[in-house]
Amino acid sequence: MLDQDQIQAILPHRPPFLFLDRIEAVQYGQSAVGIIEDVGRYDYLLRGHFPGYPIFPGALLVEALAEVGAVAALGLEANRGKLAVLTGLDRWRFRRPALPGHVVQLEVTLTASRSNFGRGHGRATSEGDLLAEGDLSFAIIPKPADWAAGVGGG
Repeated sequence: MLDQDQIQAILPHRPPFLFLDRIEAVQYGQSAVGIIEDVGRYDYLLRGHFPGYPIFPGALLVEALAEVGAVAALGLEANRGKLAVLTGLDRWRFRRPALPGHVVQLEVTLTASRSNFGRGHGRATSEGDLLAEGDLSFAIIPKPADWAAGVGGG
């Protein structure tokens, strides 16, 4: 299991754009399972999405799944210190909303890898219900030379 500090040692993401609370299981280069403890803690987003019926945005479920996949990919020694960036999304379906109080389990299996490109399949569930599912494509790239200088949010 990885806590926030261990996740941040692998990913460049930081709050407020790091949605993972923990990684429950990981096999670097193969798969990972992450958790968002309660999507309701993102009240600052949910107030506007939607007033009176707060729903954690589907696009952010995809982002959280991409973060889980990035942990699996960037945890490999050859990828340490690099960035995983999305290059494509395919066959996404959103079945149920993620609501305040929901604990969301995020599962990603890496399905293909060639050179610095890869694909994975992600599933978000809560209380046994499928929330979202689809395929992600990504590239592993070096951090920009000016990253340490804080340019680009680093």
